[in-house]
This record gives sequence, structure tokens and C-alpha cells, in this order.
Amino acid sequence: MSDLEKRSSTHDIEEQGLSDSAKRALHGGPPPFRWASLWEPAQINPLNGKSYTLPMLRLSDQYARNFHLAWLGFFVAFLSWFAFPPLIPEAIKKDLKLTSEQVGNSNIVALLATLVARFALGPLVDRFGPRYTMAAILVAGAIPSGLAGAITNVNGLYAIRFFIGILGATFVPALAWSTAFFDKSIVGTANSFVGGWGNLGGGVTFIVQVAVFESLVKDRGLSSHSAWRAAFAVVPVPILLGTAAATLYFGTDHPAGKWAARHTLPATAIAARQGHLAQLDASERAVVERKMHEKVSGDARVQAVSDEDEEVRAEIPLDVAVNEPLTWASFLNIISKPYTWLPALMYMTTFGMELAVDANIASVLVANNGLTQLEAGYYGSTFGFLNLVTRPAGGWFADRLYAYYGIKAKKWLTAALGFLMGAMSLALGLYTKACWDAGNRPNLNVTMGIISLLAIFCEVANGTCFSLVPHCNPFSNGFSTGLVGAMGNLGGIFFALMFRFHVVHGYNIAWIAAGAFAMGINLFCVFLPTPKQ
Repeated sequence: MSDLEKRSSTHDIEEQGLSDSAKRALHGGPPPFRWASLWEPAQINPLNGKSYTLPMLRLSDQYARNFHLAWLGFFVAFLSWFAFPPLIPEAIKKDLKLTSEQVGNSNIVALLATLVARFALGPLVDRFGPRYTMAAILVAGAIPSGLAGAITNVNGLYAIRFFIGILGATFVPALAWSTAFFDKSIVGTANSFVGGWGNLGGGVTFIVQVAVFESLVKDRGLSSHSAWRAAFAVVPVPILLGTAAATLYFGTDHPAGKWAARHTLPATAIAARQGHLAQLDASERAVVERKMHEKVSGDARVQAVSDEDEEVRAEIPLDVAVNEPLTWASFLNIISKPYTWLPALMYMTTFGMELAVDANIASVLVANNGLTQLEAGYYGSTFGFLNLVTRPAGGWFADRLYAYYGIKAKKWLTAALGFLMGAMSLALGLYTKACWDAGNRPNLNVTMGIISLLAIFCEVANGTCFSLVPHCNPFSNGFSTGLVGAMGNLGGIFFALMFRFHVVHGYNIAWIAAGAFAMGINLFCVFLPTPKQ
């Protein structure tokens, strides 16, 4: 008997007299999927204001608008964040007279900046909300993007890539925004679409930046020295600023309205009855008091629940958590829980691998298979483009398994995929080494076949991992998202160091070391516990 069936038999009596929406809340899951739910109004959980459905085609609905703005903000960040790797093998490396070691160092600097920014942004999301945090980081990232043309030496490259690297932290508000608007029973699917379609920006950037560069050289007559610099001003800067403006104009903070009003929904009252008292600042307390006054006077616009219904629902595992500002006490409590580190360690291997491959695949294909910068850019874009379906598929599968087997299914699925990803990296390294030892270049078709399998396992695992994150420390979802995201970048640094110091013979030792590392970490994660709910 599935978990849902057990709940159904236990609460048959409590269902009597409840509305359809209340019954759905009681069962803790969305209604059965229908294609029409993609364009029909969102079906709302009355307790937390979150949607049981993903109405992505109904742009008049705030749930659809915020969903699209979340992935779009992350997507456009790649246009600057990942703009260097496709142009480095020929244009930038030759223009600035860089060594392979300096190129590797610049990749690590960019990943380090994103790591710091992701970790720092988590508490800011919990405090100010994901919408304003997203807009702020897009504007901040546009500034160094516009200054990329001023680079004259390797130190300038390090500095610009560091400050552009903060754009990678848009991942944190993007996923926190999605989690704030979609119920826990479907949030894995929603988060995986946001992360997957956002990550698609990595693949698009490889094609766009190379195409713009080639156009400026061949059609506009610019030199290579000028063309790669102009490419930054032409593509990323106006798009980053435009997306920031759209985020502020079309987006909303929370299902309750403004971020300060997030505690006015019934979920906060239910959490209080379960023993969790919300920490409110002065402005939030004022909003709650005003809403209570409106409720008494009959003018309230926030749906309330009766005491009887609230008692019933307080006994069931529901998503009643609301983001709260991080304190030292909550910080120490979170990092002391083993399950906090479960998604963090798995994401360190899966997203870390994706970052390292995205940053190095063009250089690998040039060195390993003798491709030109343009050819390597097109082949390399495959890794990013697969995110269109792979990461969303991961979240969808995780939500389906969760409905039947609970949270542990998400852990086992993510660990298995991460292990298989490592196995593909190991296989690629061994194949490459065997070819070079025999005095031959690796076959391009075999290389791309293995990389494609690696990408599928890697990106599906990213989707399943962030279907697990909302279950861990839900009252500090922003911090948890930032921590897991930062660990992804830490993994990216570990893998980038492997590529940095093992350049010879198609980076074969780097692939082998990365694969062994990923397999070992994911095996270890099997022994870590999961949250109860």
C-alpha cells in the first residue's frame, strides 16, 4: 500500500464535509495530472497559497509569470557567466597570450565567485524575497559584463571573471522563487523546469557568443582583438538589464502578495500550532496585524481556515513552512543536521561536474579531437542543450516516485544517477588514455556519445536533487538553496582543479579522477538519512 493510500484510509472520516480543495490539502498532493492544467488557472492549496499545478501556458496567472521569470533570470545569467569558455580556445587565449594554466585559473576564479555569492545570497532571499534578490544580482552582474572589453592582461581577466561569476548565484533566487509558489508535492517538477531551462542558457551561450564573434569578424570587419570584446556589450548587458526590469514589473514576491505578508496565510498559524513560532520583524508584524484587523472587519483578501479544519490539517504532514530570516541559532541547527548535507554533497558532484565540463569541453575537443573553436563551440553546446529535457525529467520522475515511496526514493534516485555519471566520466578517461597510449586521437563520435550519456545522468540528477532540497529545512529554504548551490560550485572548483593540472593527452587523467570522486561521494550519500517528511 502506497503512502497516499495509507493517508486516504486513515483520514476517510475527516474528509466528511470538506471542500474539494480542502480534501486535496488533506491528502497532501495535487489532483491527477491533466494536460489542461498547463493553461487552466492554478489550483491552490488553501493553507499555503501554493499551486498544486504548473499552469506554465497561462501567462495571466501569477504562478506562470513567476515561474517563467525565475528560469529566465537564471538563463540570461549564462549569457555573461559562460561567455568566456567558447571564445577562450582561440580568440581570448591568443589575444591575451594566455597559457593553459592561466585559462584553468580563470575558470576556477569564476567558480569561486559563484560559490561565495550563492552562499551569501541564501539568507538574503529569506530576508528580502527572491524577486528583488534576482533583480539586484542581474543588475550587479551587468556592470562587469560591460567592462569585459577593458581587459588587457591575465589579471584583468581574473578580476572581470570573478565579478561576472556572481551571476551564477541567480540560481538561488530562481529556485527559491519556484519553491515559494509551488506546493511540495509538485515542487520537484517546477524546480527542475526552472533549473533545466535556466541551465539551457549554458548551451545557448556557446552558440550565441561564437556566432556573434564570427559575425563581427566576417560581416563587420572587426579584428579578433575587438570582436570578442564587443560581443559582451552586444549580447549580455542589455539582456541582463531588460530581464531585471521585467522581474520587477511583472513578478510578484509571494502567493500572499508582498514578501512581508508571507506570514498572513493559514500555514503560519498551523506551524505555530505544531510548535514553530514565526520570527517576525517590525514591518512583517505590522502586516500581520493589519491582515488580522481586516479579517475581523470582513475585508480580508487572504483565505482563512476554520479552527476545526485547522486542527485536522495540523495533524497531517503538509507544507506549512514559510521562509524566515537566518539567525545564528537556526544556522547552527541547520548545519548540524546530517540530511542538510545529503543534497549538498550529491549536488557537489552532479552540478560540479556540469560546471567543469561546460567550462572545459571546448578546450577538450580542440586539444583532443583537433576541432576549430567554432566546431568545438557547436559540439560543446550539446551538454547545455540537453537541459531542455533532462533536468525537468529528473524532477518529474522524482515527484512520481515520491508519491509512492516517499522522500527516500528521491535520495536513492539521485545517488544512483550521480554514480552512473561518475562511471561515464571514468569510462571517457580510460578510453581517451587508451587511444593516446596507442598513438591515436580519440574518435569524435565515441567521445561525444560518452559525454552525452554523462550529461544525461548528470543533468537528470540535478533535477532529482532539487526535488529533495525543499524537504530539508523548509523554514530556511533560501539558505538551504544557497548552501546546496554553493556546494555545486565547490564541486565545480574541485573538478576544475583536476582539469587545470591534468591537461595532457585530452585531459584523460582529469576525467578518470573526476569519475572516481563522483562515484565515491554518491556511494557515501547512500548512508546519510533523509528528513521525515
